Amino acid sequence: MGRLRRAAGSSPDRRRRYLRYALVSVISTLVALTVIAIVYGTGLVRSEVAATLVGNLVGAVPSYSLNRRWTWSKVGRSHVVREVIPFWVLAVGGIAFSLLGAAYAHHLVHTHAWPHLIDTAVVDGANVASALLFWVLKFLLLDRIFRAPEFSTGVLSQRG
Repeated sequence: MGRLRRAAGSSPDRRRRYLRYALVSVISTLVALTVIAIVYGTGLVRSEVAATLVGNLVGAVPSYSLNRRWTWSKVGRSHVVREVIPFWVLAVGGIAFSLLGAAYAHHLVHTHAWPHLIDTAVVDGANVASALLFWVLKFLLLDRIFRAPEFSTGVLSQRG
């Protein structure tokens, strides 16, 4: 827990961003899990890995918009090189972690004779576990990408 506190920082603004980032992560994870449950659960996509990929790509869209606008209070056009590309590099990294979890889920569901509902829960569970491993690192990197210039110039640290 001490590392998490240090990662969140001591300033109220940084703690607020961390809380908002957590809430956006919950929202985007719910979007991804819902998509996975729908496409895999209904058999629309039969592969655990492909369903995980589709779900996470869909979940990344609201994650970008909500994090940029709400968590880091950025308005106006996105800067492709400083914001869009780094975000998607991180998103693809997170999706790669999730795909590793999906590969393990694939192994589990094909070595057990579980009902398809349990298989779907295993695929969703593997996605959540994989995403949690990448979560804190992603916050720290996104905080560097999206924070307003005044945060990086030390203006806040001089006040508090």
